[in-house]
This record gives sequence, C-alpha cells and structure tokens, in this order.
Amino acid sequence: MSASVPGDYVIRSIRADEWPAVKELRLRALRDPLAHLAYLETYDDAAARPDSFWQERAAKSAEDTSGARQIIAEGPGGLWLGTLTVLVEEAGTTDWAGSPVERRQGHVVGVFVRREWRGSGLTKALFDAGLEWAWASGLERVRLIVHPDNGRAQAAYRKAGFAPSGRTVPLAGGGPGEVELEFVVER
Repeated sequence: MSASVPGDYVIRSIRADEWPAVKELRLRALRDPLAHLAYLETYDDAAARPDSFWQERAAKSAEDTSGARQIIAEGPGGLWLGTLTVLVEEAGTTDWAGSPVERRQGHVVGVFVRREWRGSGLTKALFDAGLEWAWASGLERVRLIVHPDNGRAQAAYRKAGFAPSGRTVPLAGGGPGEVELEFVVER
C-alpha cells in the first residue's frame, strides 16, 4: 500500500526494518498530554524496552504480514507524521480484555498524529487506509476502544466513520466500574 493522498505526505504500510522510527513515533505519542487516556503503557515503560521488542513489533505489523498492519503518514524528508495499527482478531478467540471475539474483526490501536498535523485530514486518511486493508483482508468489522474522557479522539473516530456500539470494556488498570467505550464500523 503506497497511495499518495492530498497534502504533503504519503500513506503507506511500514517495513520491518523501520523499527527505529516505530519506536521514535511511539515514544512521541506517549508524551502527548492525553497519553494516559489513550495508551496502555507509559513513556518510561516503553523507553526501557530493548531494541528486540521494537524489532519484533515492527516485524509483526509490516507490509508483508497478515495478522496486523501498521500504517503511517510519511512527510517531507521521511518524517513520520502519524500512525495507526489494525490488529486482526479471529472469531472464537478472546481479546486483550478477556472477552470472546464473535467474528473476524479488526481492532485499531496506537492511533497518533503529530500535533502540527491534527485537523489537516491526515487522521482520516490513516483510517481510510487502515479500513481499506481491513476490508481487503476479509474482516467483517473494525473496532477501537476509547476512554470516555477523550473527546478529541472520539471526534476524530466519528469523522473516520466509527460510531459507539453501546458496548463497554473494563478500563485496563482502572478501578471497579471504570470502563472504556467500543466504537465500530461495519463492512
């Protein structure tokens, strides 16, 4: 996938050998003021991970894999402007929260766009590419999980075509009764 999109960037899948850029962009995302609402890890935990972790992460979601796909927006000079990853969840398995997966679906994680590119249409372009890959991979629906207090993310997800499913999931590391919202888009 290497399609030009209006604007000064290209949307494409990552290559396995680009793990240093995967690491750099993830660490930048974890420094965002809303990172505590958006990600299941902290900057310090991620920064302490060995290079082998980042190499494996990139290899599992690179352009020639089928179980996941990390998509990036690459700007002038090769700077990565934003990213998202679509994980494949197979019917009959359980998801990260221990809930049963009823049908083959995608799960969007790791959404991040550099502050200076927010509002430019880049987030929607990343989602369009992620959904294109999901549908080409035969997935029946795509979902994501969002914190109820992360209004900025919810607005971006709605613009990308996602809507609340009405389902909640326990907040990872949260207290009793703390939940996040599932947003979905059907094929």
